Amino acid sequence: MNAAAIRLLAVDDHPLMRQGIASLIMSQPDMRLVAEAADGDEALQQYRNHRPDVVLMDVQMPGSDGIEAIETIVADDPGARIVVLTTYEGDVQALRALKAGARGYLLKNMVRKELLDAIREVHAGKRHIPTAVAAMMGLHSYGEALSPRELQVLRQLKQGGTNRQIADALCLSEDTVKTHMKSILSKLGATDRTQAVVIALQRGFISIVDTPSGPPGRR
Repeated sequence: MNAAAIRLLAVDDHPLMRQGIASLIMSQPDMRLVAEAADGDEALQQYRNHRPDVVLMDVQMPGSDGIEAIETIVADDPGARIVVLTTYEGDVQALRALKAGARGYLLKNMVRKELLDAIREVHAGKRHIPTAVAAMMGLHSYGEALSPRELQVLRQLKQGGTNRQIADALCLSEDTVKTHMKSILSKLGATDRTQAVVIALQRGFISIVDTPSGPPGRR
Protein backbone atom coordinates (compact mmCIF):
# COMPACT_ATOMS: atom_id res chain seq x y z
CA MET A 1 0.00 0.00 0.00
CA ASN A 2 1.28 3.41 -0.98
CA ALA A 3 1.95 5.37 2.22
CA ALA A 4 1.29 8.62 0.37
CA ALA A 5 -2.08 7.47 -0.96
CA ILE A 6 -4.98 9.93 -0.75
CA ARG A 7 -7.04 8.86 2.27
CA LEU A 8 -10.79 9.10 1.71
CA LEU A 9 -14.02 9.13 3.71
CA ALA A 10 -17.21 8.27 1.76
CA VAL A 11 -20.50 9.59 3.16
CA ASP A 12 -23.79 8.41 1.62
CA ASP A 13 -26.94 6.87 3.08
CA HIS A 14 -27.17 4.34 0.22
CA PRO A 15 -24.88 1.30 0.74
CA LEU A 16 -24.78 0.57 -3.00
CA MET A 17 -23.46 4.05 -3.70
CA ARG A 18 -20.73 3.59 -1.09
CA GLN A 19 -19.88 0.21 -2.58
CA GLY A 20 -19.55 1.76 -6.03
CA ILE A 21 -17.26 4.47 -4.70
CA ALA A 22 -15.19 1.90 -2.81
CA SER A 23 -14.80 -0.18 -5.97
CA LEU A 24 -13.50 2.80 -7.94
CA ILE A 25 -11.08 3.84 -5.21
CA MET A 26 -9.72 0.32 -4.69
CA SER A 27 -8.65 0.25 -8.34
CA GLN A 28 -6.36 3.25 -7.80
CA PRO A 29 -2.84 2.78 -6.38
CA ASP A 30 -2.77 6.38 -5.13
CA MET A 31 -6.03 6.22 -3.14
CA ARG A 32 -7.53 4.27 -0.29
CA LEU A 33 -10.86 4.38 1.50
CA VAL A 34 -10.26 4.69 5.23
CA ALA A 35 -13.86 5.07 6.45
CA GLU A 36 -17.52 5.26 5.49
CA ALA A 37 -20.55 7.00 7.01
CA ALA A 38 -24.29 6.89 6.36
CA ASP A 39 -25.31 10.32 7.68
CA GLY A 40 -23.96 13.69 8.73
CA ASP A 41 -23.45 12.87 12.40
CA GLU A 42 -21.53 9.69 11.60
CA ALA A 43 -19.51 11.62 9.01
CA LEU A 44 -18.29 14.07 11.66
CA GLN A 45 -17.33 11.24 14.01
CA GLN A 46 -15.47 9.36 11.29
CA TYR A 47 -13.72 12.54 10.18
CA ARG A 48 -12.48 13.16 13.71
CA ASN A 49 -11.38 9.53 14.03
CA HIS A 50 -9.50 9.29 10.73
CA ARG A 51 -8.73 12.85 9.52
CA PRO A 52 -9.01 11.81 5.84
CA ASP A 53 -7.39 13.85 3.08
CA VAL A 54 -10.65 14.15 1.11
CA VAL A 55 -14.30 13.62 2.07
CA LEU A 56 -16.90 12.52 -0.49
CA MET A 57 -20.16 13.92 0.90
CA ASP A 58 -23.73 13.19 -0.16
CA VAL A 59 -26.12 16.09 0.39
CA GLN A 60 -29.55 14.52 0.77
CA MET A 61 -29.44 12.30 3.85
CA PRO A 62 -31.79 11.68 6.77
CA GLY A 63 -31.03 13.50 9.99
CA SER A 64 -28.10 15.89 9.73
CA ASP A 65 -27.75 16.55 6.00
CA GLY A 66 -24.58 17.01 3.98
CA ILE A 67 -24.53 20.81 4.10
CA GLU A 68 -24.74 20.80 7.90
CA ALA A 69 -22.04 18.14 8.04
CA ILE A 70 -19.77 20.21 5.79
CA GLU A 71 -20.22 23.28 7.99
CA THR A 72 -19.44 21.28 11.13
CA ILE A 73 -16.39 19.55 9.67
CA VAL A 74 -14.95 22.80 8.28
CA ALA A 75 -15.54 24.54 11.62
CA ASP A 76 -13.64 21.67 13.25
CA ASP A 77 -10.91 21.65 10.58
CA PRO A 78 -10.73 24.67 8.23
CA GLY A 79 -8.32 22.74 6.00
CA ALA A 80 -10.84 19.98 5.25
CA ARG A 81 -11.18 19.08 1.58
CA ILE A 82 -14.72 18.03 0.71
CA VAL A 83 -16.32 16.98 -2.58
CA VAL A 84 -20.12 17.00 -2.68
CA LEU A 85 -21.83 14.12 -4.47
CA THR A 86 -25.45 14.79 -5.40
CA THR A 87 -28.18 14.01 -7.89
CA TYR A 88 -29.10 17.72 -8.08
CA GLU A 89 -27.32 20.24 -10.28
CA GLY A 90 -29.29 23.14 -8.80
CA ASP A 91 -27.42 26.42 -8.46
CA VAL A 92 -28.79 27.18 -4.98
CA GLN A 93 -27.68 23.88 -3.49
CA ALA A 94 -24.27 24.15 -5.15
CA LEU A 95 -23.79 27.66 -3.81
CA ARG A 96 -24.82 26.54 -0.31
CA ALA A 97 -22.34 23.67 -0.43
CA LEU A 98 -19.48 25.87 -1.64
CA LYS A 99 -20.26 28.56 0.94
CA ALA A 100 -20.29 25.87 3.62
CA GLY A 101 -16.75 24.94 2.65
CA ALA A 102 -16.96 22.27 -0.07
CA ARG A 103 -14.20 22.46 -2.69
CA GLY A 104 -15.82 20.20 -5.25
CA TYR A 105 -19.33 19.51 -6.50
CA LEU A 106 -20.03 16.39 -8.54
CA LEU A 107 -23.27 14.96 -9.88
CA LYS A 108 -23.71 11.28 -9.11
CA ASN A 109 -24.28 10.44 -12.77
CA MET A 110 -20.74 11.73 -13.38
CA VAL A 111 -19.08 9.64 -10.65
CA ARG A 112 -17.61 6.91 -12.88
CA LYS A 113 -16.28 9.46 -15.35
CA GLU A 114 -15.09 12.32 -13.13
CA LEU A 115 -14.79 11.19 -9.51
CA LEU A 116 -11.12 10.21 -9.60
CA ASP A 117 -10.10 13.46 -11.30
CA ALA A 118 -12.22 15.44 -8.83
CA ILE A 119 -10.53 13.73 -5.88
CA ARG A 120 -7.04 14.44 -7.21
CA GLU A 121 -7.84 18.06 -8.06
CA VAL A 122 -9.39 18.83 -4.67
CA HIS A 123 -6.55 17.03 -2.87
CA ALA A 124 -4.12 19.26 -4.81
CA GLY A 125 -5.91 22.35 -3.51
CA LYS A 126 -7.99 23.07 -6.61
CA ARG A 127 -11.76 23.26 -7.05
CA HIS A 128 -13.86 20.93 -9.16
CA ILE A 129 -17.25 22.18 -10.40
CA PRO A 130 -18.93 20.63 -13.48
CA THR A 131 -19.53 22.98 -16.38
CA ALA A 132 -23.30 22.45 -16.24
CA VAL A 133 -23.44 23.44 -12.57
CA ALA A 134 -21.14 26.44 -13.06
CA ALA A 135 -23.30 27.59 -15.98
CA MET A 136 -26.47 27.37 -13.90
CA MET A 137 -24.84 29.28 -11.06
CA GLY A 138 -23.85 31.99 -13.52
CA LEU A 139 -27.30 32.05 -15.11
CA HIS A 140 -29.03 32.76 -11.81
CA SER A 141 -26.30 34.81 -10.13
CA TYR A 142 -28.29 38.03 -10.32
CA GLY A 143 -31.66 36.55 -9.39
CA GLU A 144 -33.51 37.42 -6.21
CA ALA A 145 -33.09 35.05 -3.29
CA LEU A 146 -36.13 33.60 -1.58
CA SER A 147 -36.65 34.74 2.00
CA PRO A 148 -36.69 32.22 4.87
CA ARG A 149 -40.47 32.62 5.15
CA GLU A 150 -40.92 32.05 1.41
CA LEU A 151 -38.90 28.85 1.72
CA GLN A 152 -41.21 27.71 4.53
CA VAL A 153 -44.22 28.42 2.32
CA LEU A 154 -42.62 26.45 -0.52
CA ARG A 155 -41.97 23.43 1.72
CA GLN A 156 -45.61 23.46 2.78
CA LEU A 157 -46.69 23.87 -0.83
CA LYS A 158 -44.58 20.86 -1.83
CA GLN A 159 -46.67 18.79 0.58
CA GLY A 160 -49.81 19.87 -1.30
CA GLY A 161 -51.02 22.42 1.22
CA THR A 162 -53.72 24.94 0.32
CA ASN A 163 -53.28 28.60 1.23
CA ARG A 164 -55.47 28.02 4.29
CA GLN A 165 -53.49 24.97 5.40
CA ILE A 166 -50.18 26.76 4.87
CA ALA A 167 -51.45 29.76 6.83
CA ASP A 168 -52.47 27.53 9.74
CA ALA A 169 -49.19 25.59 9.70
CA LEU A 170 -47.04 28.75 9.71
CA CYS A 171 -49.31 30.85 11.98
CA LEU A 172 -49.91 33.39 9.21
CA SER A 173 -52.99 35.00 7.77
CA GLU A 174 -54.25 33.61 4.47
CA ASP A 175 -53.68 37.00 2.82
CA THR A 176 -50.04 36.93 3.93
CA VAL A 177 -49.61 33.48 2.37
CA LYS A 178 -51.10 34.78 -0.87
CA THR A 179 -48.60 37.66 -0.84
CA HIS A 180 -45.70 35.26 -0.28
CA MET A 181 -47.01 33.02 -3.06
CA LYS A 182 -47.12 35.92 -5.51
CA SER A 183 -43.52 36.84 -4.62
CA ILE A 184 -42.38 33.21 -4.99
CA LEU A 185 -43.92 32.89 -8.46
CA SER A 186 -42.29 36.14 -9.54
CA LYS A 187 -38.81 35.29 -8.21
CA LEU A 188 -38.84 31.80 -9.70
CA GLY A 189 -40.39 32.85 -13.01
CA ALA A 190 -43.17 30.31 -12.47
CA THR A 191 -46.68 30.53 -13.89
CA ASP A 192 -48.40 28.44 -11.21
CA ARG A 193 -47.88 26.71 -7.89
CA THR A 194 -46.91 23.35 -9.36
CA GLN A 195 -44.27 24.88 -11.61
CA ALA A 196 -42.92 26.85 -8.65
CA VAL A 197 -42.32 23.62 -6.72
CA VAL A 198 -40.67 21.96 -9.74
CA ILE A 199 -38.33 24.93 -10.30
CA ALA A 200 -37.53 25.16 -6.58
CA LEU A 201 -36.59 21.47 -6.52
CA GLN A 202 -34.50 21.74 -9.70
CA ARG A 203 -32.56 24.72 -8.41
CA GLY A 204 -32.12 23.34 -4.90
CA PHE A 205 -34.17 25.86 -2.92
CA ILE A 206 -35.97 22.87 -1.41
CA SER A 207 -35.30 19.14 -1.53
CA ILE A 208 -37.37 16.00 -1.77
CA VAL A 209 -36.58 15.14 1.86
CA ASP A 210 -37.44 18.59 3.26
CA THR A 211 -39.93 18.48 6.11
CA PRO A 212 -42.50 21.30 6.23
CA SER A 213 -41.95 23.39 9.32
CA GLY A 214 -42.05 26.92 10.54
CA PRO A 215 -41.52 28.89 13.72
CA PRO A 216 -44.53 30.06 15.69
CA GLY A 217 -45.66 33.63 15.47
CA ARG A 218 -47.83 35.60 13.09
CA ARG A 219 -46.48 38.12 10.57
